Formats: sequence, C-alpha cells, structure tokens
Amino acid sequence: MNHLLKVPGLASRAFTTSSRNMKNKVPEAQKLFQEDNGLPVHIKGGTTDVLLYRLTMTITIAGTGFSLYWLLVACQPKGKV
Repeated sequence: MNHLLKVPGLASRAFTTSSRNMKNKVPEAQKLFQEDNGLPVHIKGGTTDVLLYRLTMTITIAGTGFSLYWLLVACQPKGKV
C-alpha cells in the first residue's frame, strides 16, 4: 500500500525533470515563418518542404490526368463485337 502512495510524487518528479531539459523552439520557428522573403508559407521550411510540395503537385496532376483519361475512355461508344 505504501508504494501506491509514492506514485503521484514520482510521476510529477519525472515530468518536472524532463521539462527542464527541453528548449522552447517556437520563437525560432516563428522567426523563420514570419520573415518576409517572398516565399509562400508552405515552402518556407526549406528543401524538405519544397520536395514535398513538388511531389504532392506531381501526384495531384498525374491523378487528375489519369481520371480525365478514364472518363474520356468511358464516354466513347463501344465498338461492335
């Protein structure tokens, strides 16, 4: 029973010691995203964001083209068999 009484103290100590070691990185990210460099916000993160954006646009355009192709194929009259 005595060990159950120690659990809240141990849990709070674990959270307080780990929070002291963590550095707040939000102000650095705010400076990065708020600087006026002419880039849209979705690619201000750097090379990774640019690559993800281009990959997303490529997949979107390819999917749209693929859908339009099959829509065109479905609209064509069937040949006589």
